[in-house]
Amino acid sequence: MTRITVVYYSSTGNVHQLAEAIAEGAGAQGAEVRLRRAAELAPDAAIDANPAWRQHLDATRDIPVATPDDLAWSDGYAFGSPSRFGAPAAQLKQFIDTLGGTWARGDLADRAATVFTSAQNAHGGQEAVSLSLFATLSHFGAIIVPPGYTDASIAAAGGNPYGISVTSGAKPRTATDADLAAARYQGGRLARVAGRLAALRDTDA
Repeated sequence: MTRITVVYYSSTGNVHQLAEAIAEGAGAQGAEVRLRRAAELAPDAAIDANPAWRQHLDATRDIPVATPDDLAWSDGYAFGSPSRFGAPAAQLKQFIDTLGGTWARGDLADRAATVFTSAQNAHGGQEAVSLSLFATLSHFGAIIVPPGYTDASIAAAGGNPYGISVTSGAKPRTATDADLAAARYQGGRLARVAGRLAALRDTDA
């Protein structure tokens, strides 16, 4: 069975919705999926200043915090983050920075990988975040699996070929059916490619 790990950070829930849909799409392809969140680093004073942030954090505490072992276990993985001034959130970056040993052992290489993101406004850095994460995946030796324009759901959700992204506005919003359909498609595509790569690794072994 193909194994997929979805690691994300979400402060108020926009990226969380995409992460769940990515996981659903992978699971629909028969993959075993681990949904993991990056640990929260912000102080309580900052979180409590935004009721939506506090509400989301409290509502998702049952989702396990990501560990390097989750990626070593997987045949493919997805990283999701909101845009923070055109860069991935510090919470996801901090998790990535713990992966040195996993990378050194080669446990991140030759795995399928994809990314997803959101920003408050239409030009808030979605593509910059995706491309930044692509650079990280290149260092890992991963096989980057963007959705491209391989399915009509991508165009229907705004047409980002690097990975599903949403424009959230000033407040948390419910992802549209089109957003979720594109995310599920992307998760399914990740699982399919990851399964093929895993079969090749088994043959080479």
